[in-house]
Amino acid sequence: MTQTGPGNRVKIAIAGGGIIGLSIGRKLAQSGFQVSIFDQSVVGGEASWAGAGMLAPGGEVDEPSAVSALAIESRRMYGDFVRELEEASELPIDYQECGALEVAYSEDELCALEQRAERQERLGIHSKRITPGHVMTFWPRIRREGLAGGRFYPDDAIVNPRELTHALTLVCRKCSAAIYEHFRIEAIQVAEDEVILEDACGTQRFDAVVVAAGAWSNQIGVGGVPALPAAEPVRGHLIGYQQPEQTCNTIVRHGPTYLLQRGNGLLIAGSSAERVGFDRELNPFIEADLVSRAGFVMPHLEETAPSESWIGFRPASEELRLGSWHSPRLYLAYGHFRNGILLAPITAERIAAEISANSEML
Repeated sequence: MTQTGPGNRVKIAIAGGGIIGLSIGRKLAQSGFQVSIFDQSVVGGEASWAGAGMLAPGGEVDEPSAVSALAIESRRMYGDFVRELEEASELPIDYQECGALEVAYSEDELCALEQRAERQERLGIHSKRITPGHVMTFWPRIRREGLAGGRFYPDDAIVNPRELTHALTLVCRKCSAAIYEHFRIEAIQVAEDEVILEDACGTQRFDAVVVAAGAWSNQIGVGGVPALPAAEPVRGHLIGYQQPEQTCNTIVRHGPTYLLQRGNGLLIAGSSAERVGFDRELNPFIEADLVSRAGFVMPHLEETAPSESWIGFRPASEELRLGSWHSPRLYLAYGHFRNGILLAPITAERIAAEISANSEML
């Protein structure tokens, strides 16, 4: 239910309609702000659509850092986040608290896993040792030859980001947030008493703006404040196999390779990382490498070809940009790299809280 309060008269623009921008828009609209979300393409059509949907601090967090703390906190928020969206949108969201198995095929790999698990335990990321016998019993499709053991991470999970983004879009609209697709913001002028958004057709005025355009964020010119911090696209390839349900009951990881299965049967294998700008062309050599890596972990996949393949652009930056940028009227929410889906709840919470705290100045 939309709340009343000082936010009712404050107009907020959000540049970017991916999972980050939509999550922030939902939170602000629920708090009574007048929200307009702009996307240069279609909402949820870029990194949010392409992401596999891992919610896996066990696979991402190794050492203590500001981002690792946010990732762990955001993972704890996810169950409520999904339940609230399902209730408000009346749409089902494929969300599986399935855990993750990380396997080792040499004593050196196993030793590295154990050392990493010790560091993670100190951060509050729990895992337990898994013997080859346990793997063969509970994960019968995993390669047995050379298996040295593994670790199981019970708190890792997956979500279907396409369903999540669809639900977010519907909820934003139900909360009276305006959504504009195929709308490219070319420049933002930050003044003392307003921000002016410029596009090909003219200008619009708001009280504040949030830049949440992922890898495209710093392509927006700004005036009145220093230039936005750099953002860089990192292209990732993924492949998918249409498989019988329950082929892969958990996330499975081996080195840089991961596999997970959505509720619709699509078994996803990934991923790659390439700094090639916004090149959307699929690279057949990288696809072949993914096929080989997926087939190594699950040998039955060697007997079939992927049913689909695609790419996405992860938003890389020197650091996660989360908060105001030289003005209480300009906020940044980008640089999430591989963890935009995981960090969506905490990003929305932090940005909305800061804007609310500054609302009397807007």
